[in-house]
Amino acid sequence: MVKFETVWQRITSLAGEAFLTKTGLPFSFKIQDDGFFPSRTSYRVSKSDFKKALNLVPFDGPGVVNSSVRGPAYVWAVLHDPRVRQADW
Repeated sequence: MVKFETVWQRITSLAGEAFLTKTGLPFSFKIQDDGFFPSRTSYRVSKSDFKKALNLVPFDGPGVVNSSVRGPAYVWAVLHDPRVRQADW
């Protein structure tokens, strides 16, 4: 399994890029102080939420982590994007 810090570096390097939720809704995000801020909402998703969900990747959809992370649709979309996953998973 790839180390979380490697994944987090990939995520931060993609701030401002276009992503799609599982249902096809487009979004981008910014990173500030280990917080992930999706363009479609006004709330913060913490770095630790991504770390929790990483242990489950791949998973079928946001519903799998709905009760354990904030912003499950965004967490799922980012962690399952090929730019983040790359070939080492």
